[in-house]
Amino acid sequence: MCTELVHIGFGSVIAVNRVIAFLSINQQPIKRLLREVKEKGLLIDATHGRKAKTAVLFDTGHMMLAAVTAETIAHRLATTSILSEEKAELGSV
Repeated sequence: MCTELVHIGFGSVIAVNRVIAFLSINQQPIKRLLREVKEKGLLIDATHGRKAKTAVLFDTGHMMLAAVTAETIAHRLATTSILSEEKAELGSV
């Protein structure tokens, strides 16, 4: 099984196979969830002092704050998937 990594800004990467959701942090229920996760010690801040735009929820219960939007991460994920499919096709020829 291959672990696919996606860059989320400022030298940070995430393992896509462990991600459940990319969440916008502008909604009150997400802010409450972030507060609960922080109290449990499961919050990871990868914003490097910038404004958080996305919360990444992992299957382990951890959450990570990212300074890029969920759309940007999804676009990078799609681009990475296309590139890895092309590499797989080239390797099988």
